[in-house]
Amino acid sequence: MPSFRVIIPVGLLRPDVAPTEIEPAAAAAVAELTTVEASSVDVVSREARITVRFTADGARDALRVAQHAVTVLGSLAETGDWRLTERVGGRWFRRA
Repeated sequence: MPSFRVIIPVGLLRPDVAPTEIEPAAAAAVAELTTVEASSVDVVSREARITVRFTADGARDALRVAQHAVTVLGSLAETGDWRLTERVGGRWFRRA
């Protein structure tokens, strides 16, 4: 089954949301729809990013999963321009 990842920049948190809630919430949102392979928090160019890697049958299903994760995170924090990538061979290709 193909592997995808959604990468979501995260800004200011909503009131009463702890920073430690963000990554688990993103992974849980993805897990509602498919299998989560991994998740992480990274800081790139002074921007926090949540990455959740997951499996999906194809790009259409992966897009639905990614949009769900973005919606859930949007209820907890400000989010920026997210992207969806697919692993093909040893490389990641942008799908959305």
